[in-house]
Amino acid sequence: MGSHCARQRRIDVPRAERQERACLDDLTTAGTTLTGHTNVNDWNGLHARGTRNPSGVPGIQVDGYFPDRSTTNTNNGWDHDSQFVVRLPDRWNGKLVVTGAPGVRAQYANDFIIADYVLARGYAFASTDKGNTGSRFYADGSRPGGSIREWHRRVTQLTRATKAVVAQRYGREPRRTYMVGISNGGYLTRWQLENRPGLYDGGVDWEGTLMRAAGPNLLTYLPDALEHYPAYAATGDQEAHDAMIRAGFARGSEFLWPFHHAYYWDLTQRIYREELDPSYDGQLDAGIPFCASGTPSCDADYDYASRPKAVKDAVRSVQLTGRIGKPMLTLHGSLDTLLPPRTDSHVYDRLVDRAGAGARHRYYRIGDGTHTDGLYDTYPDRLRPLLPCAREAFDVLTAWVERGVRPPRDGFYPRPAGGDLVNTCAL
Repeated sequence: MGSHCARQRRIDVPRAERQERACLDDLTTAGTTLTGHTNVNDWNGLHARGTRNPSGVPGIQVDGYFPDRSTTNTNNGWDHDSQFVVRLPDRWNGKLVVTGAPGVRAQYANDFIIADYVLARGYAFASTDKGNTGSRFYADGSRPGGSIREWHRRVTQLTRATKAVVAQRYGREPRRTYMVGISNGGYLTRWQLENRPGLYDGGVDWEGTLMRAAGPNLLTYLPDALEHYPAYAATGDQEAHDAMIRAGFARGSEFLWPFHHAYYWDLTQRIYREELDPSYDGQLDAGIPFCASGTPSCDADYDYASRPKAVKDAVRSVQLTGRIGKPMLTLHGSLDTLLPPRTDSHVYDRLVDRAGAGARHRYYRIGDGTHTDGLYDTYPDRLRPLLPCAREAFDVLTAWVERGVRPPRDGFYPRPAGGDLVNTCAL
């Protein structure tokens, strides 16, 4: 490995159309926010205030992009998708962590919640924007489901390329490679371990999105929220409330419903429906925001079960099976109000068991965790951040893979009555 940023000039990311190398005194967000080698807007809102992160990790950063025709990602002034970031610490532990962006965010989205932690422990790190970004990610010209299918290819592409880059920098490929991701990044962790297990040694699935052609999926329960929540919010209507609970939303999560209605449910339903079922609203572009039930082409009235076979085929092309080929830990907050556990990780855990892969999987339910840790700052007496539990899960995973230390059994972990919930979690 040698001195600071040794072999930098040897680095050439395979098949990258553009790449820029930089020797940095600190690869963590404490340093990259000062040098312009991250984008704070990519990762804002994903962690709670008071989160302690390590810093002072010198090494090489490579920013670039692979060939692509879509242009939604404006990072680095490139207006080009399939952007990636690779970070190579001077003091390398011989291992690599790969991740994909959550939601519709870009390649720096995991810098604070994942990269800082693993870089400080000596891991090389790589992240991709998944090949399309933003609330119009579906508009890349592909067939229904194609934008999501591109996510799979881009993670695989970056994993293979980064292994070669690691060998260029350190003289050998990583002896261990892990996939870690939150939300859509968790979905990609599941998909990669199901479909490309030979590239990885294990993964942490942090509240990954579930896609199933037969349901459940985003399009089977979000319309219920759009239809019934307004009546509940206006009058406290009990039937509307009960319909929300039947759809999968947890009792006790009601205080989170106003935020999710305003920011998540409507947008998520419309853009993912446009990606998987663009014919539903004719020539409209992702429907009508916040339309009332009864409005023509309104997503509040969307009925996935009655949609044509072509829609189910599009979802089937991106669905998960549970057939993971390497060890994986799943964690999910009990009050997740975007991806409720009852319609997501509970179901996925059963899929893994039915696929005969249960011995490779653990599922940890985190009491009072929700989808976005930033909401903890608003409700510190009702929520707990999942980030410290995800970091603990990563350490549990690596001990399992590398030393044979069996992880705890599947279980529920209630919110502690006291202590530093922002920075500690015991599994």
